[in-house]
Amino acid sequence: MNFSKDNVFISVKDYSVSGENFNLLLDEELQLLKTDPQPSLELLPKYYESEDYISHTDNKRSLFEKAYHFIKRKAIRDKVKLITSLQPKKGTLLDIGAGTGDFLQEAKNQNWICTGIEPNDKAKAIAISKGVSFEKGLSSLEEESFDVITMWHVLEHIPDLQKQIVELKRLLKPTGTIIIAVPNYKSYDAQYYGKFWAAYDVPRHLWHFSKTSIEKLFAMENMKLKKVLPMIFDSFYVALLSEKYKSGKMNFIKGFFIGLQSNLKAKGNFEYSSHIYVIENE
Repeated sequence: MNFSKDNVFISVKDYSVSGENFNLLLDEELQLLKTDPQPSLELLPKYYESEDYISHTDNKRSLFEKAYHFIKRKAIRDKVKLITSLQPKKGTLLDIGAGTGDFLQEAKNQNWICTGIEPNDKAKAIAISKGVSFEKGLSSLEEESFDVITMWHVLEHIPDLQKQIVELKRLLKPTGTIIIAVPNYKSYDAQYYGKFWAAYDVPRHLWHFSKTSIEKLFAMENMKLKKVLPMIFDSFYVALLSEKYKSGKMNFIKGFFIGLQSNLKAKGNFEYSSHIYVIENE
């Protein structure tokens, strides 16, 4: 990776916790952005200390949270349907960043052998109450032991990106599949909202990906990008949050319009707000 502090793509603010400002540095070859400065491992957890960090809670306090969880239920069924289509015989599944465990609970109900990794104790406790099993970390897992490894909006949070990809390679069976979902900073909604784009989510998001960056990063470990799929609901969710950061309030009509516009433009250039990447061994 080649990042220069002089090559600033955009400067953005942490709107949800600290109010601090960060630069996003561009590696032009990889088309990858890096949050700068990146908090130390000791300080990073404090940036997650917010009741509004929605993936660590099952709260349904507001209309926004209720809508999020309604869409989440459909998305979970679609995710399990996707992994089963890629590995019809099912088998072993590892979900890294399992949150409150709904995806693994659904997969377990459909006869997958499930394991989760989740650093947040509060989210993990909720997942355990749903019958989800966890490992403390990746290093304790045997190599070539999983048919499917998933990271749903998690890779952007990982401090040591290259080490993580090496571990994914180690844990994947030769015929296995890795599924990565991350925001796409080249989407229309990212360009429209600029520094207010909620999916930058600094400094919790340490990295910001494009299709090029995912393909090249995994190619370094002899893995091949096989398929890219859209996450069409993400544009609406992100646009609503971006409207809040930009204007100070949820503008549902404007957010919906921008989210819809982003998806329509992506039909032409395939730059959706978020993508799912299907990756296999070469």
